Amino acid sequence: MEKVWGNVMFVKQRVRPVLHSIDPYQAGLTDDEIVQRFGGKAVLKLNANENPLGPSPKALQAIADELGQLHHYPDGSSSYLRDAIAQYHGCEKDAVLVGNGSDEIIRLLSETFLSPDDEVIVTFPSFSQYRAGALLMGAKVVTVPLEAESFRFDPERLLEAVNPRTKLLYVCSPNNPSGTVLEKNQLEELVKRLPPQVIVIWDAAYDEYAMSPHRAVWSQDLLETGRWIVLHTFSKLYGLAGLRVGYALGSPDIWQYAHRIREPFNVNRLAQRAAAAALYDEEHRQKSLQLVRKGKQQYERLGQAGYTLVPSDANFILVRVGNGRQVAEKLMSEGVLVRFGFGLSEYIRISIGLANENEQCVEALLRLALQGESG
Repeated sequence: MEKVWGNVMFVKQRVRPVLHSIDPYQAGLTDDEIVQRFGGKAVLKLNANENPLGPSPKALQAIADELGQLHHYPDGSSSYLRDAIAQYHGCEKDAVLVGNGSDEIIRLLSETFLSPDDEVIVTFPSFSQYRAGALLMGAKVVTVPLEAESFRFDPERLLEAVNPRTKLLYVCSPNNPSGTVLEKNQLEELVKRLPPQVIVIWDAAYDEYAMSPHRAVWSQDLLETGRWIVLHTFSKLYGLAGLRVGYALGSPDIWQYAHRIREPFNVNRLAQRAAAAALYDEEHRQKSLQLVRKGKQQYERLGQAGYTLVPSDANFILVRVGNGRQVAEKLMSEGVLVRFGFGLSEYIRISIGLANENEQCVEALLRLALQGESG
C-alpha cells in the first residue's frame, strides 16, 4: 500500500501553477530497471540513442588518470574542456558554454531570456525539453508541425508563427525523433527573413552523424550574428551519456548572462577530462560513424515487409509500424527495447546497435509483420 505524505491538496495549491502543465521527462528503462525486469536475460537496448561501442578508450584513460583528484572541486569554468572545444571548432574560447548535458543549457537559456508572455517556437515532434524550459519560465509555447509523414521542416510555417512576442526558436537538426534535417536553402530562408529579436537555438546533438548533401551546416559567420546558438552533446557519438556533458557555441555576450545563473560546479572533473579526450579520439569517432551507417542498411529489409522508414541522418530510425505502443511492448517481451511515444502513436524509434543487435530487432519485426501483429 502506497504511503500518503501529508495533505496532497495542500502541496498542489502552493507549488508554482506552471508546474501543473509540465510533465516529468520520461526516459527509457535504466540499467537497474532492466536487471530487475529481465533478470539475467540478454536485452537489446535500442531505446536511448546511445553509442553501442561504449565510451572512447581515450576518455576512459582520462577518467582513470583523474580518479586520484576527486577530493578536489572541479574547475568551475570548465576551462580545459572549453579550450579543447574551441580548438576543435576553430572558435574563440569565450564562445563556448559547457553544461551538465545540453539539457542544462536549454534550461539556462530559458532562464536567461524568457519572461511571462514571451513566446517560444518549437517544432513537432521534437525534443520535449524545449517546451519544458519555456513553460517553466511562464512563456507561451507555439508548436509548428513538421510536414506530415516526411517530417521535413517547413521554414514558411516557422516564419508565419513569429510575432513581436517571439523570443526563441528551436530547431533540432537532425531532428529527434524523426532524423530529418534542416536543408541549406531552408537555413538561408530563416537567416534572411527572421526578425532581429528572435534568437535561434539549433540543437545539433546528432549533427556529426549527418551525411545528406542537402543538409544545412552551421558556420562561424552564423554564430557571429549573435542571434544563433548551436547545442552539442557528448552523450551520443562520443559514448559519454552517463557523464552528462554538453556544450553550446554562441556569442560571449550571451554567455556572460548565462554564467550569472549557472551552477558554480556544473560539470564534474571526470566529465571535463573525459570529454576533452573523447573529442580528439578520431579512431573511435570513425568506428562509431561506420557502425551507424552500416546498421541503417540492415533495417532496409523492413520496407519490403510493409513498414515505412523515415530517412534518417541520425543514429536512429523512426519506423511506422501501425500501433507503436503494441509493437514496442511485443518487442520488449522478446528482450528488444525501443522507444514509442513522442505524440506519434503509429511509430517506434529504433537506435542503431551492433550488427547482431540490429539483425535480432529486424527479425523480430519481420515476424510480427508475418503474424499480422504490426498494425
